[in-house]
Amino acid sequence: MSSPVSAYLVCGGRWHDFDFARLELLKLLGEHEDVRTRLAENFSDLAALDASDFLVTYTCDLDPVPTEQQEALAAYVASGRRWFALHGTNSVFEFRDDGVKALRTHAVMMRALGSRFLAHPPIAPYRVRTTRPDHPLVAGIEDFETDDELYLCDYYGEIEPLLETRFTGEARGFVDRDWPNDDPRLVMYLHPEGRGEVLYLTLGHCRGKHDMRPRMDVYPKIERGSWELPVYYELLRRGLRWAIGGLDAVRPEGA
Repeated sequence: MSSPVSAYLVCGGRWHDFDFARLELLKLLGEHEDVRTRLAENFSDLAALDASDFLVTYTCDLDPVPTEQQEALAAYVASGRRWFALHGTNSVFEFRDDGVKALRTHAVMMRALGSRFLAHPPIAPYRVRTTRPDHPLVAGIEDFETDDELYLCDYYGEIEPLLETRFTGEARGFVDRDWPNDDPRLVMYLHPEGRGEVLYLTLGHCRGKHDMRPRMDVYPKIERGSWELPVYYELLRRGLRWAIGGLDAVRPEGA
């Protein structure tokens, strides 16, 4: 007899269609008959977090996340568990007269995640390529084009890139707007934290007509980003299998 596996899905924040993302992620979690999922909109229920076997997050601009909660998240992963972080989980920012400014707060949380969001250029198509074709999380995934937010970030600690793209130019509307260096812009990576690990996938922007309030009464269009691509759902399915513990890298002999 198999045992139940406890998932903790945190989906909430601002500026995104969390109803849509929550439903899609619950559908994918529901494909695993042993997984039982508990839902939250923030990280305040530390007892529920600690009782889970793995963590999945789709958040944006959750502010504040008190130091106690950040330390609990870092300790959660360090204890040997896995955190599948999606899209805006690493973003905290404010709107200013000179543009959107990424805040240098939440240091414990961002270091546990391995990155901090700084900016993105206007949504436009870009090409994503695999950097570790031998890794089960991306094996067989061919280069693909998506129409999504392209995340520009700082990185911390050990990072294993899995998907990347390239970008040079201006992140219009952000304080950190100039990106002249042709460095890889990571789309998906692994980050070890103690005995556990974080898998971060930046794709997955979504926004509905009411999701920019109070800055805008009605947003002019529905945005679904990479959610419109079958390859994105494949990456999500693999990420969830990894989080559950059923998908690991096959390392070459002697590595």
